[in-house]
Amino acid sequence: MSKNINMTQGNPMKLMVSFALPLMFGNIFQQLYTVVDTAIVGRGVGMEALAALGSVDWFNWLAIGLVLGFTQGFSVKISQKYGEGDKEGLKKVIGQSALLSLVIAVFCTAISQGALPLFLKMLRVRSDLEGIASLYVRVLLAGLPIVVFYNFCAAVLRAVGDSKTPLKAMIVAALTNVVLDCVAVFWFKWGVAGAAAATIIAQCLSGVICAIKIWKSPDLYFGKQHMRPDAASCRELLRLGVPIAGKNLIIAVGGMVVQSVVNGFDTSFIAGFTATGKLYGVLEVAALSYSYAITTYMGQNYGAGRWERIHSGMKAANILSLVTAVAIAVLMILFGRPITMLFIQSDVPQMMQQAGNTAYQYLCCMATALPVLYLLYVYISALQGVGLTMATMLAGGVELIMRVGVALTVAAVGGTTGIYFAEVSAWCGSAVFLLIYYHYRVRPMIKAHL
Repeated sequence: MSKNINMTQGNPMKLMVSFALPLMFGNIFQQLYTVVDTAIVGRGVGMEALAALGSVDWFNWLAIGLVLGFTQGFSVKISQKYGEGDKEGLKKVIGQSALLSLVIAVFCTAISQGALPLFLKMLRVRSDLEGIASLYVRVLLAGLPIVVFYNFCAAVLRAVGDSKTPLKAMIVAALTNVVLDCVAVFWFKWGVAGAAAATIIAQCLSGVICAIKIWKSPDLYFGKQHMRPDAASCRELLRLGVPIAGKNLIIAVGGMVVQSVVNGFDTSFIAGFTATGKLYGVLEVAALSYSYAITTYMGQNYGAGRWERIHSGMKAANILSLVTAVAIAVLMILFGRPITMLFIQSDVPQMMQQAGNTAYQYLCCMATALPVLYLLYVYISALQGVGLTMATMLAGGVELIMRVGVALTVAAVGGTTGIYFAEVSAWCGSAVFLLIYYHYRVRPMIKAHL
């Protein structure tokens, strides 16, 4: 395991940066999945197709968020075992995680496909957009087992300090996705189904690359004996994974309420709102990378009993995240308008202008509150790393209340711009909750061990 990063020794900030940078580059390439799909669909198929994708975006995120939450939870136990230096225990945890991931993949795929018509009604998807939206989601969700496959393999590697292999996987996948997107949409004219299929194929490639790395690593490669169901191990993994998956479920429900309100507006507003929504991944790309680094750092040091390093690591994480958030916010405010216009195309100039104004206003609103989002990621990742994953689900509940409260208020009083603050208010509420939770649960544990 010497090729992986041992977070229990060395300068915390340097360790987090060295771990996060490859993930950051990988996440940037992963965002190309979303950005390229959106730009090609918006330009190659039309504004109606872009609006259709946006109208069901939260349902798609619901399915993916569930499986991602489970694999994140499993990675907490893997990083703790790695910190303990328990090689056989590490293999067993990975094997049990693989077994649970397989079951979750089959279950979530079946449920999401069956529930799609119901959610289309709940989201109030307009009849003229429903056909395109349904086709895109069905194709994308058919590849959900592949999403689970990649996220499981990447989570295992990140948990033991390998952030470079996921980077290589994302580079290959992103480039593949760009080529396949262009071929499917512009050449074969397969529309949104082609864009969705391209994403699935690209994600499969990234999963294979990560799986090969695990297979070639003697300390990570697990056998059939490690996958034999063990009730105690599965319960512990689900104890960690269910709250994170539950948090993502709660957030998705709130997002769908917001989207149902947005879907009641005109096509240009939906398209503009969607364009910025797709850029959300770019805004959080560094935060997500830091969160993996923080969770791994906390998990390994928790497993090794290095509480003094947990304390110093939090200081480093806060500084790093706030500086990064301010820098990204400034860039988005200065250059956001031309970026959002890359996604928007219409034969009607007035509709293009309206969509562009919506996109930029929403982007500025989120960029201004970006430091809050980055602090949210720091504390939620720290709590996950020390095994307090229930806090993540509670934080999701706070987000739900804030997001839905703003959305329903906007729906009641009319107007459109107020919906921009639904997301920002959710960040603020969750961040305050997590700060308080960390102060009362983790800080006493640190003081007790110093």
